[in-house]
Amino acid sequence: MPRIDRISLREIRLALKEPFRISSGVESERRILLVELGDRDGASAWAECVAFPRPNYTPETIDTAWLAIREWLAPRLLGEDLPADRVHVILAENIRGHNMAKAALEMGMWALEAESLGVSLASHLHGTRAVVPTGISLGIQPTPALLVERALAAVRAGYNKIKLKIQPGQDIEYVGAVRTALGPDVEIMADANAAYTIDDADHLVQLDEFEMLMLEQPLGADDLLQLAELQRRMSTPLCLDESVTDVKRARDMIALGSGKIVNIKPGRVGGFAASKAIHDVCEDAGIPVWCGGMLESGIGRAYNVALASLPNFSLPGDLSPSARYWASDIVSPEWTMDAKGMVHVPRDEPGLGVVVDVDRIESLTVRVEHLRAPRPTLVIA
Repeated sequence: MPRIDRISLREIRLALKEPFRISSGVESERRILLVELGDRDGASAWAECVAFPRPNYTPETIDTAWLAIREWLAPRLLGEDLPADRVHVILAENIRGHNMAKAALEMGMWALEAESLGVSLASHLHGTRAVVPTGISLGIQPTPALLVERALAAVRAGYNKIKLKIQPGQDIEYVGAVRTALGPDVEIMADANAAYTIDDADHLVQLDEFEMLMLEQPLGADDLLQLAELQRRMSTPLCLDESVTDVKRARDMIALGSGKIVNIKPGRVGGFAASKAIHDVCEDAGIPVWCGGMLESGIGRAYNVALASLPNFSLPGDLSPSARYWASDIVSPEWTMDAKGMVHVPRDEPGLGVVVDVDRIESLTVRVEHLRAPRPTLVIA
């Protein structure tokens, strides 16, 4: 079991190939918080905090996560011998929220432990899949015609699911245009990122016409009762994202009938232990799950791919290849998919299954902070 002697925080900046727009804002450059954990034997593992610069997805930001890790979370790990499956509990005690900060450390511990055991991260999580299907997430476009153009290109590239970001005023016409262009056999879905209220129910019901795979998070994160009402009115399955922050919320969703699918983002729920618990609860209830994306670098992608190898991740995830977002990633080999839209799960190499390009990270770093375990006090009798 590794003892953590050092934790390094780094902020890097990665320019997106093109701006990515959702209902709550647009990203042109990704500020990314990377965490490197090192043990007493010299082994290390990299992880990624997926918080955005602004609190438009969750209350967390990259800056609040940095503070939370430095002041409250890292001190609980430094100098300790801890099994990875206990880290979630240790970080949760008397510290509310900060799930993305917690997840970066917790998931890094899983990777470091996998390295020390000589097994792949997917195997360490008890993943069963050798390949996982991937979909693509298309940001909001200025016109339906431009969205159709992007969707057709995605189908030609082999993606198994086309996700369309929507917002009030850019929804029914846009989804309808894509459905008409792609035909009835291509799986499409829409993601509102909580841009609507229950007062929009009559409007949202019109989306049923397009026989989508799902409608993701149309209402606010706390609107479980209203989501249940909307689900009763719609034939399209609702998928919850922001609403499911832990296994208790997943149980509430199931009990209330607030949705029929869950998007599990490990950063949003606090890491792998919570993700696996949500996965298991949903599997028992017959609720399929899939792994969403947060514009991660190749490091964050490695964790998502490992998680998506669990058996109930039965729907295509947002696991697009590195080249979808970045001119050059920070891992080697970069993430790719085959002609059938499948991402291969690294199962033959210990840990993440990709090599972190430390030199490139150094060149992209805009700030860094090193945290170390306290030295033992020398007592002279």
